[in-house]
Amino acid sequence: MEHPQNHCGWRCGLFFERVLVPVANFEIWLLLTIETTAMKCLSPLSWFQTGLLLLVPQFAEAAGLANRPNIILLIADDMAWDDCGAYGHKTVRTPNIDRLASEGMRFNRAFLTASSCSPSRSSMITGRYPHSTGAQQLHWPLPPDQVTFVELLKKAGYWTAATGKWHLGDAVKNRFDLVIEANPAGFRLSHAPGQPPPHADASGKSGAGQWVSTLQARPKDKPFFLWLAAFDPHRDYEEGTIPNPHRPEDVVVPPYLPDVPETRKDLALYYDEITRLDGYVGQVLTELDRQGERDTTLVLFISDNGRPFPRAKTTLYDSGIKAPWVVRWPKEVKPGSVSNSLVSSVDIAPTFLEAAGLRAGPSFQGNSLVPTLRNPKAVIRDEVFAERDWHDFDDHARAVRSERYKYILQSCPQRRLPTRFEALRFRLCAA
Repeated sequence: MEHPQNHCGWRCGLFFERVLVPVANFEIWLLLTIETTAMKCLSPLSWFQTGLLLLVPQFAEAAGLANRPNIILLIADDMAWDDCGAYGHKTVRTPNIDRLASEGMRFNRAFLTASSCSPSRSSMITGRYPHSTGAQQLHWPLPPDQVTFVELLKKAGYWTAATGKWHLGDAVKNRFDLVIEANPAGFRLSHAPGQPPPHADASGKSGAGQWVSTLQARPKDKPFFLWLAAFDPHRDYEEGTIPNPHRPEDVVVPPYLPDVPETRKDLALYYDEITRLDGYVGQVLTELDRQGERDTTLVLFISDNGRPFPRAKTTLYDSGIKAPWVVRWPKEVKPGSVSNSLVSSVDIAPTFLEAAGLRAGPSFQGNSLVPTLRNPKAVIRDEVFAERDWHDFDDHARAVRSERYKYILQSCPQRRLPTRFEALRFRLCAA
């Protein structure tokens, strides 16, 4: 585009640059007009003003990144919502999860979209219900055309890393700057019948051994997002997981399980893995303190499904889809607060994006719970939805739950829970 000659006789071309400047949670569009072919006509003052205009985007971008929180998602594997002290359990030792709750907000009505490992995680990372992800069945990889919140954070200047259990397939690993996938043999070791299992060190079995080293390896000039996923407390269980194991006589047996010695021993070993996981959570919190990033980091602790026992994991009962959900965000969340509002795991992605000053696009099916983090009574949804598809055997079920009611539609009515398969698997059929 050209305009008439100016006062010095030069014909000056114009070009326009639109610059998106992130300032806190707002977006400001700046229109910079620069004289490109008549720079010699500018006075010294004009040169100075033009230089300042050119520097505005760089200064604004740096300021915007500095105001964005770091984000850490801690994911337990098969941990029930009420199997920690923060939710009133009197036996399981979880001092670090309890600390997180005392310094942040505990959600009493938090639900998952699936009670199966990989579908649940695919739903979290995409902000979509499992049937919308193309990965609704156990072990199905997330397709490459799925949008995740991770690449949006990465594009906005975040350093992104995943460490521990993966279970999402290879197509979306490139959404992260770094992926350290723990060896799944560490939590479920195969061995010949009648022979002792092969040895694996505790950090390998937990999947959390490199959580802290990943946090230490982050670039110091960027905000960061960490997807930290454990194998604990997934089966198989063995004695000696922690130095001071839980005693079977202290176990709280759920009312739908038989209260027999085999059940109590199994639950005690399950408790031990929760305590081991809690230790790694504590290491992450300590490292944040050491780096001076406690007040600048949003931390969410959650599980991918319920405990691995009959009538829990893989089912659509509350014992299968209700999750421990604790958020610490010092700049926004009041310590020791509690919310009874309904939230769903599809809300995680929009929440992280809003916290980072970004908009969730149309592919995301959840709602941001930032309003609830600022006001525990804020309501972002009236119902939560969950589904069950293939997990060890074909199935098709859907559920909707409000604060008061739940409806489960079972399209395979021949399935009864707990099934004989589950009872045999968990060695409870003799009871």
